[in-house]
Amino acid sequence: MRWNSSFRTGWIVSENRSDRNCPAEAFWMDKGERQMNRILLLEDDVSLIDGLRYSLEKNGFEVAVVRTVREAVRLMPDIGTYDLLLLDVTLPDGTGFEVCETIRKKNGKIPIIFLTASDEEVNIIRGLDCGGDDYITKPFKLGELCSRIRALLRRAGISDPAESSSVTCGDITIDLLGSRAMLCGKKLDLTGAEYRLLCLLVNHANRTVTREAILNELWDGTGDFVDDNTLSVYVRRLREKVEADPSHPRHLLTVRGFGYQWKEVSA
Repeated sequence: MRWNSSFRTGWIVSENRSDRNCPAEAFWMDKGERQMNRILLLEDDVSLIDGLRYSLEKNGFEVAVVRTVREAVRLMPDIGTYDLLLLDVTLPDGTGFEVCETIRKKNGKIPIIFLTASDEEVNIIRGLDCGGDDYITKPFKLGELCSRIRALLRRAGISDPAESSSVTCGDITIDLLGSRAMLCGKKLDLTGAEYRLLCLLVNHANRTVTREAILNELWDGTGDFVDDNTLSVYVRRLREKVEADPSHPRHLLTVRGFGYQWKEVSA
């Protein structure tokens, strides 16, 4: 299995592999008293685990890792302590489908996303039919994965007790508590409307957001209606602040006839 370069760039991979034989519980990072949504990752490719876990934690999730069906089954008594599961399909001793079926017999509500190297319809159908909520085909971008995770958690009614204080997508970081954004470590001088637009697009990174959806979200807090022309102005001004060359944008792209898309750009 392989990952595209934009997904790998910026990962910090631990060189300390003495923890490879530790149980899943040993992979929890020390977050002090802060509570976050807990994710169980079932993945057998050691070369991917460190980077994926680091990236998810950087986006405000707490991650535990198991590498085989057997290890996952051993966690069944405590499966309810996790908020979402990421299951690789092909594993050394079975498949993620088997794990999903076992989990669904005990817990019908926990959100499950399959990580698959194949986009063949038969695999997608089997994953959804056995109880999966979503699937994502490798290679994929971090922004898309995090967006899907957050969307599933919202649909499941699972809120982050401390709602992640920041969101990172490639070279941009949004401080949700401070209502500010940083591009390559430099603070962006944004108006309230520009900030809300940026948050909306980054939260749906690598997906097209329609103009209608944006207009519905950007209703001015003072009660002033944000019309189509005003949105175009917001987009132009935001591009001027986040793009090195606004006439050739890399982050905020126009999808003609539909809306806009925020593309994850590696830091």
